[in-house]
Amino acid sequence: MNIKTPHRKITTNIPCEVTKQILSDLEQYESRSMQGQFPLVWDRAEGFYIYDAAGNKWIDFTSTIFVANVGHGNQRVIKAIQEVLEKPLLHTYAYVNKYRTEYLKNLISFTNGAFEKAFLLSAGTEATEAALKLMRMYGQKQGKKNLGIIAIEGNWHGRTMGAQMMSGNIAQKAWIGYQDPNIYHIPFPYPWHIKNQSGATFLYQSIKQLEARGINFKEDICGFMLETFQGWGAIFYPKDFVQTIKEFCVENHILLSFDEMQSGFARTGKRFGYEHYEVAPDLICCGKGMGGGLPLSGVLGSTEIMDLPEVGNMSSTHSANPLVCAAGIATLEEIQGKNLVNESARKGVLLHTRLNEIQEKYATWISFVLGQGLIAALLFQTPETGKPNTLLATKVAKQCMQKGLLVVHTGRESIKIGPPLIISDDALLEGVAVLEEAIIESIGEAA
Repeated sequence: MNIKTPHRKITTNIPCEVTKQILSDLEQYESRSMQGQFPLVWDRAEGFYIYDAAGNKWIDFTSTIFVANVGHGNQRVIKAIQEVLEKPLLHTYAYVNKYRTEYLKNLISFTNGAFEKAFLLSAGTEATEAALKLMRMYGQKQGKKNLGIIAIEGNWHGRTMGAQMMSGNIAQKAWIGYQDPNIYHIPFPYPWHIKNQSGATFLYQSIKQLEARGINFKEDICGFMLETFQGWGAIFYPKDFVQTIKEFCVENHILLSFDEMQSGFARTGKRFGYEHYEVAPDLICCGKGMGGGLPLSGVLGSTEIMDLPEVGNMSSTHSANPLVCAAGIATLEEIQGKNLVNESARKGVLLHTRLNEIQEKYATWISFVLGQGLIAALLFQTPETGKPNTLLATKVAKQCMQKGLLVVHTGRESIKIGPPLIISDDALLEGVAVLEEAIIESIGEAA
């Protein structure tokens, strides 16, 4: 396959010959849990392009799984990191550095008054663990008898123990050996389940089932954890489902937390994804696009909640180090300076309009197009049965890679799309055209 367009270049087999030894060594020396993506060895990434060692060039529809919101190798981010390196100042542990103070000030300002304080960490799973701790500390202060948490089936919050207990994937947390008896899961309002019901009605069915188990919400529940949208399929909740949860939380003195890992920092056409629901959370957990490519995560909330732990009771070795805070400052400056919130919303209309056109053409094979802003998912099905079609989704993703487009291969019946927010309109539309080509070819093989 030989492809040359303004945005793509494929002139060798993929993977290219010079990277095969890298892949072989990786298989020998690295735990297989880190593997599973397609055999593309990145050599460099700039803007919304990815290159391998042979000079092949891809349009990136993954943002390294929604991390590179401001683009790969963003020059403002690189310059900020270089300034810290040249001091030099790599690490300060819990001692203060000016970048930490400046970043926290800018971060809270970016929320437009929604939150007062933040606690910085390195990984998303640390942030959701911290939120779990804060919700339970709040419950203790309120005098709750049990420190129950309500989470949602199918949602995902990370790979550490508390995060996985809140997550809805039963198989992924089987290694723990038990489930916290005070973490409860209620059904997710999938569009194919909720059908003609209101979101509020769907929620109250779950609430009644918990009540039937003897749960007193005022006494037994201290927190409600929501993934802002369900990750594997970019599936948002009905607005009234979330608004009813908020009303329920206020009524029963329960904290409402959002896991904003994939949805934060302009990804959905809002500063944070929760804004689509028109509610005010008590806590949000952030990461991924927060650091412009560096490991930065955090929890944001009110002073009352964030100051519940005593001094030294909640910290992390690499928390708020100068490198990541400098990158975080630059990321916020880039989002605001390039108006990426509005640009994500505008480009999201282009993206979803084209994806919906594709879905209409191949409706027997594509059951749903979901998402908001520059996050989207296509869900594939088998025409005869309507059942999820994981094999077809994988074929489409592989075809895209061979054609110079990298999409998110979920390993399920979905393909996810989330390009850097700085992607040009013509590159975005070229990528969608490549996706349609890959769908046509894959359907032809499957038929």
